[in-house]
Amino acid sequence: MGLIGLTGLSAEAQNGFNLPYSQYGLGVSDLPYNMPSAARMGGVVYTRHSNNTINPFNPASYGSIENESFVFDMGFNIQLSRLASGDQRAKDADGNIGYLAVGLPITRWWKLSAGLMPYSSVDYLTVVPPSTTGGLKTEFSGGGGVNEVFAGMAFNVLNKKSDKLQVGFNVGYLTGKIVKLMSYVATDTSTYSINSRKAQELRLGNVLLDFGVQYRHALGERYTLGVGIDYKPYMNMKVKETAMIYTYHATTEALLDTVFPVRGEEASQRGRLEQAHTVGVGVNLERNGLWQVAADATFGGWQGLRHTEPEGFDIFGQSPMHGGAYNKYALGFEKMVNMNAQNYFGRIGVSVGAHMEQGLMYMTTASGERRVDQWGVGGGITLPMRKGRSLLTISVEYNSMGDKEILQRRCVTFGIAVSSCERWFVKRKYN
Repeated sequence: MGLIGLTGLSAEAQNGFNLPYSQYGLGVSDLPYNMPSAARMGGVVYTRHSNNTINPFNPASYGSIENESFVFDMGFNIQLSRLASGDQRAKDADGNIGYLAVGLPITRWWKLSAGLMPYSSVDYLTVVPPSTTGGLKTEFSGGGGVNEVFAGMAFNVLNKKSDKLQVGFNVGYLTGKIVKLMSYVATDTSTYSINSRKAQELRLGNVLLDFGVQYRHALGERYTLGVGIDYKPYMNMKVKETAMIYTYHATTEALLDTVFPVRGEEASQRGRLEQAHTVGVGVNLERNGLWQVAADATFGGWQGLRHTEPEGFDIFGQSPMHGGAYNKYALGFEKMVNMNAQNYFGRIGVSVGAHMEQGLMYMTTASGERRVDQWGVGGGITLPMRKGRSLLTISVEYNSMGDKEILQRRCVTFGIAVSSCERWFVKRKYN
């Protein structure tokens, strides 16, 4: 798809969230920042564990779910976005369900979690006006997205006062549909005007794997040192793709003629989807029950999933975007929820954090290759419910992606999460 599809911002109306960068691959992913529990600490996730929230970014964390408990965790977010390219500006807003997750114990050493979260989204409309009167107006548009349904298990391998070791895994299932269009619309409205449209549809139904480890070691009576590791193995998967090029009349848009595929050829083929070997490492130092400082680092061959079209199906032409070496760094601090505090304000948790992502994608331009990076800061508060162990988390996160010379997306995300943790499996001794 041409570079101009990324650099031109349209002033025409559109229903939805305008994300020009989502033209590439499977679209734009806001994970983990659409989850308030992660956004409030700048995206630190690998050492995070709790008995009353779910952390799907390191499945070993499920081992912290308490016995006889049932955890229900869900979050919502609202995004305010501003796009800038050269002297052009555009604003947009959208709201979504961030995630749904549950967790429960199977035995004292075996825990289970499952949930649903959005993996990526595609939503854009870019209009390039004709260079001359009576020429062709070019429209780039797309919509859809990918969701991940996951189920995971964790095992408490070592559970001593001074040392705790948890291991776990996730099995995720990606499902969704992405439709991308490129239209040439004649500005001459005479009856002899013929328009053309290229359409591509991608359907996903793929399985992903994820493995995690968390280890915590007591440093005397007051402090605990924790290490978290998450590993995503390389996976080579197939996806179903449909491509078509056709012409239609300017006034009725009735299908006139199919240009691609030609008669006798299939409109559907199998493309390829690859997950890179990705390693995430985290470390944290906790002042038991009071505060913690944590840092994460992620290294991968590329960010997210790499999509390769089947041979002969690149109807939009060579994309200027491609994957490459990906690194992410995050640092966070948290004043932890303290249920033993004498007053309610002392129980409230407060957290802040920042992150930097290098190599979200790479862009080939006339002046050479450009790397698209992202950085952001976040913070939040966690409010314990007056009864039980349930929590209400409110977060705000700021992200800046790209630069104004190509395309910059600045986004503020407001999140709210409710984590309900109740004892469901306790047998009453008295009626």
